[in-house]
Amino acid sequence: MAGEIIDISVPIRAQMPIYANNPGVELTRHSSIARGDTANVSRLDFGVHTGTHLDAPLHFFDDGSDAAAIPLEPLIGPALVIDATWASGVLDGAAVQRMAIPAGTERVLVKTTNSWLWERPDFTRDFLRFDAGGAQALVDAGVRLIGIDYLSIADQDGHRVLLGLGEAGVIPLEGLDLRHVEPGEYELIVLPLRLQGSDGGPARAVLMRR
Repeated sequence: MAGEIIDISVPIRAQMPIYANNPGVELTRHSSIARGDTANVSRLDFGVHTGTHLDAPLHFFDDGSDAAAIPLEPLIGPALVIDATWASGVLDGAAVQRMAIPAGTERVLVKTTNSWLWERPDFTRDFLRFDAGGAQALVDAGVRLIGIDYLSIADQDGHRVLLGLGEAGVIPLEGLDLRHVEPGEYELIVLPLRLQGSDGGPARAVLMRR
């Protein structure tokens, strides 16, 4: 029997925090029973980096692979939620070292003070992210998937470090809601939409207690 399932996805909705200059969310009723149609059918228009999502190498490399090519194996399996609410400024190599990621850990979700930014109605650039040094430290640690609790995992250089190895790189999982998740070991399941030609994949992410 499955244990507790914790949804760590952000609901997609109008007027939600969106990364600066990204498309907003528009949900409209294309067909309506109230207007005489046989069924309600809605149309959804939003950016692929909205809410909870994965970045594909194509996000920062014109010749990178797309969201449809993101391998599934790193997205499902044991994951460690790390409490980094002590962190401030940039998540650099020293910060990653302080996280003390155990050897062999492939999936890491970092809970920071970012989590409480979801309580704001608007986007803010005042959030924690990895720099190139922090990203390289994750690569060196053998991490295959790294998640964070706001809309971007790293600065531009950090993204390039994580994504630069193509399908063998570190998969960034962004836009998690970890406000009510305790640090520890879980089973992670995260599946992005299989969008061919896309630089990102909106996803539903859940944790199950091990």
